[in-house]
Amino acid sequence: MQSHEIRLKSRPVGTPAHDNFELTEVTLGSLADGDVLVRNRWMSVDPYMRGRMFDRASYVPPFVLNEPLQGGAVGEVIESRAEGFSPGDLVSSMFGWREAFVAPGSALEKLPRAGGVPDQAFMGVLGMPGLTAWAGLLEIGKPQAGDTVFVSGAAGAVGSVVAQIARLKGCTVVASAGTDEKCEWLRSVGVHHAINYKTCGNLDDAVKAAAPKGINVYFDNVGGEHLEVAIENARPFARFVECGMISAYNDTAPAPGPRNIIQVVGKSLMIRGFIVMEFAALRPQFLSEMMDWIAAGEIKWQETVEEGIARAPDAFIGLFSGANTGKMLVKL
Repeated sequence: MQSHEIRLKSRPVGTPAHDNFELTEVTLGSLADGDVLVRNRWMSVDPYMRGRMFDRASYVPPFVLNEPLQGGAVGEVIESRAEGFSPGDLVSSMFGWREAFVAPGSALEKLPRAGGVPDQAFMGVLGMPGLTAWAGLLEIGKPQAGDTVFVSGAAGAVGSVVAQIARLKGCTVVASAGTDEKCEWLRSVGVHHAINYKTCGNLDDAVKAAAPKGINVYFDNVGGEHLEVAIENARPFARFVECGMISAYNDTAPAPGPRNIIQVVGKSLMIRGFIVMEFAALRPQFLSEMMDWIAAGEIKWQETVEEGIARAPDAFIGLFSGANTGKMLVKL
């Protein structure tokens, strides 16, 4: 069987470019005992993948040059020599960036056919971004009814779920996004104050106006100026959930730290970074609660979709200019 895949041709300096990627055609080998042949239907691109393009040690190994990239994918079993998998089964894997693949059954997760939920939701609201939002907010941020929660990057795959869960927990939600259209969508799903950080003039003033008594929880997807503003507006004992800092992912030199970091001491702030894998054991609980919310119409989401494996680099690069609303996906 023939398949196309995207390989990392060179390591980006600054913002990734098309020249860093290469589209190749490969012939898949035959199946050994325990193997499964999968044709991917959907693949995910996520900001964390930028860190894997550096040749440096991190919480996951760097991508290897001239090898296919890796990332979340949802596909259909075409052929199986592995117990527990049959043709037609829906599976998730980390074998994205390719149209099809052969892998051991142990590398796959069999997915339920969730009534009314499209397959690609397991790449977003029911996948890694959803678990990141759910676990980060509830396990670290620990919002209480009446709290004010500030979410940066709130129209993205993670931030949009954080904002809605915070609303469900009885919090006042202040959210930032980069276009008026994104802010309008956030208001449509119950966000109390949506701020276009590109046009609001002064972000600190905008957050102060939205949260005059300060914020209790900050869920950070952006870093940079947003982090400084959150520190400035934090109430004593506020909890900072450090999920990502996309504003710095393509920097070629270290950016200055928050100028007001000294307030962490005086305000007794809790600042905790995390990687979603820490909470993998909570996935069954997450899926149960999230699917209940979805069935009740309490959680909504948006997707930005590129068509075809050749468009995967465009989808990935678009993450860093805010080209996506909600989850960025590639339909294969």
